[in-house]
Amino acid sequence: MEILYLLVAVLAIILMTTKLKIHAFLALFIISICYGIFAGMPYGEIILSINEGFGGTLGKIGLIIVLGVIIGAFLENTGGAYAIAEKVLKIIGRKRVPTAMGVIGYIVSIPVFADSGFMLLHPLNKSLSKKAKISIAGPAIALGLGLMASHTMVPPTPGPIAAAGILGADLGLVIAFGFPISIIALTIGILFANKYASKTYIEPDVDNASTTEAEIKDRPSALKSSIPILVPIILIVLKSVLNPTKTGLDNGFVAFINFVGEPVISLLIGIFLCLFLPKKLNYDMLSSSGWVGKAIQDAASIILITGAGGIFGKILQNSGIADILGQTLTEYNMGIFLPFVLAAALKTAQGSSTVALVTTASIIMPMMPSLGFDSEIQKALVVVVIGAGSAVVSHANDSFFWVVTQMSGMNVKTGYRLFSLGSGVLGVTGAIAVFIFYSIFA
Repeated sequence: MEILYLLVAVLAIILMTTKLKIHAFLALFIISICYGIFAGMPYGEIILSINEGFGGTLGKIGLIIVLGVIIGAFLENTGGAYAIAEKVLKIIGRKRVPTAMGVIGYIVSIPVFADSGFMLLHPLNKSLSKKAKISIAGPAIALGLGLMASHTMVPPTPGPIAAAGILGADLGLVIAFGFPISIIALTIGILFANKYASKTYIEPDVDNASTTEAEIKDRPSALKSSIPILVPIILIVLKSVLNPTKTGLDNGFVAFINFVGEPVISLLIGIFLCLFLPKKLNYDMLSSSGWVGKAIQDAASIILITGAGGIFGKILQNSGIADILGQTLTEYNMGIFLPFVLAAALKTAQGSSTVALVTTASIIMPMMPSLGFDSEIQKALVVVVIGAGSAVVSHANDSFFWVVTQMSGMNVKTGYRLFSLGSGVLGVTGAIAVFIFYSIFA
């Protein structure tokens, strides 16, 4: 009976967020309480689960999400993200436009939201396609898949951070596995864009292609812009590598690395480095109405959804369904593909990759021991495979689908044939790569 309640709960979340347009935070919160009541949990335990689920989850990752979004805001508003894009373009070559746009999208989406990243880079994409005399379809799909690859599988983007926090995964290991796996997935995605999507001709409209470049002529250099991204990532990975419990090392240097490599501290360092990006630092940028204020507003929705996901997971854990469901699913022997299938189903049904990541992690979290995902490496790979599932598939219920298709001049049918299919290729390739890594390392 508990499994039936869970299925009804998931369907209710999908219905409330898609058909009724209710915010995912409210949907998750309300359904969590309803599930606890119908599952027969004592009222006091439901309240305790709400407090522990929300507080425990955001206590780990709330600040990390806010700090990561602030870094992204500085890179976007100073033109730093665009400077990185131009540098990658020079390295790869302007003739290989789809490949270049895929790589640029991948890098830019680590600090910047995918929707914003596409709008930021679209003028460059149109201009390059026009100069190369090629269809904009290939570069646009490559750019969209590049943005999606890092958005779903590589911290410090909010979705993977949220999933890692819910599952208690080591963020350094998630980064260490997320990078190669997402790059493998993107490589196949770019191949898809080059060999398939580019055959559909769509004329690049370049009326406003130079607007973005003109607006951010005072942008910082690519090297300077990349430092606030690279330094926190390096520190987080170093903390994971030099962890005293793993290495046996215990001295002042290791203690210092473990301090600055804590995600909250490393991202705070990243924000400090961002202060050197504007040509002239205006303290209004740090105000409640400036870049920081806007970034915190953007982060609020993600934080609330993540906290509500923590409540859902805690109620599932305390209701006892985790053990029942874990034993049932173990019999099917789906292994690492189970989180992928669940995330893909949720993504396809309701559209948001972040909601798919948070909800899947919340459902899987109490079942981790019974499914055999006990080690730190296994937990990290579960986060990445959930991320891969949250890319499958982007279609009409996903705002990013409309950003990619409408800005690139695609009709809905073409968008399904190119971008929806491409997101499926990206996610499935990522899942296969996770399976290979799981077979070797876990």
